[in-house]
Amino acid sequence: MVEDIVAQLSSRQQFYWQNKMIAVVSGKGGVGKTWFSITLAHALSGLKQKTLLFDGDLGMANIDIQLGLMVSQDLGSVVTGAATLNQIVHYCDKCRFDVIAGRSGSAGLAAMPVGRLQILAEDLALLSDTYDKVILDMGAGADKAIRILSGMSGRMIVICTDEPTSLTDAYAFVKLMALQYPKCHPEIVINQAETLREGKQTYDILQKACQTFLKISPPLLGIVRRDARVRDAIRSQMPLISRYPTSEAAEDVIEIARKILQDEKNV
Repeated sequence: MVEDIVAQLSSRQQFYWQNKMIAVVSGKGGVGKTWFSITLAHALSGLKQKTLLFDGDLGMANIDIQLGLMVSQDLGSVVTGAATLNQIVHYCDKCRFDVIAGRSGSAGLAAMPVGRLQILAEDLALLSDTYDKVILDMGAGADKAIRILSGMSGRMIVICTDEPTSLTDAYAFVKLMALQYPKCHPEIVINQAETLREGKQTYDILQKACQTFLKISPPLLGIVRRDARVRDAIRSQMPLISRYPTSEAAEDVIEIARKILQDEKNV
């Protein structure tokens, strides 16, 4: 499915998918995926990367809520055909990046026919022409839209915590993507780790399961330490990097952003 849609994109559009798109996914909800997507986008923006944050989770869309944005149109308008993708881009003054908001309580993206999903992918690829990075905050789980858009992205970041259900669901997601889209190369971010050492131990558990049963070893992209100031920033609808720039969690995400850019230089 991914291969069919990618094949129908122009070579220019494929370039943008593979070099600019970063999908952020998780096997389950409640692991801090949306917060991480926002903070990563903010960190990349701070590193002089013109960034677009795409809220692909229509069912539980909350990027605009976490950022305190008031949007007149969102992705639901595109799904219904009431607006085009470029018409719903909103600039976030707090973070200095652009946002495409989702719509809570809607299953439109998950239920979108493949043809409409292809059009959305093409429009997003064209829109990315004006950006250095496009972060796709995908919904939890592994429905069709999540698999397709994640599989088309140049990087796929799987967010996981040390909770057993999070580890199990992250493994299941990696397995599904590996079986259906072998060209996809997931990377792991351990969130809410008590310490860097414990975060590495959590990653080792997931990596060992993937190596033993799937014969693949998704690399560790980074570890984000548990930080009480994250909750305060979310409650205040303020980005963590602005409110607490020297907090451990902010520093960890900034380090991940730097690693992403450094990896690209080394290619």
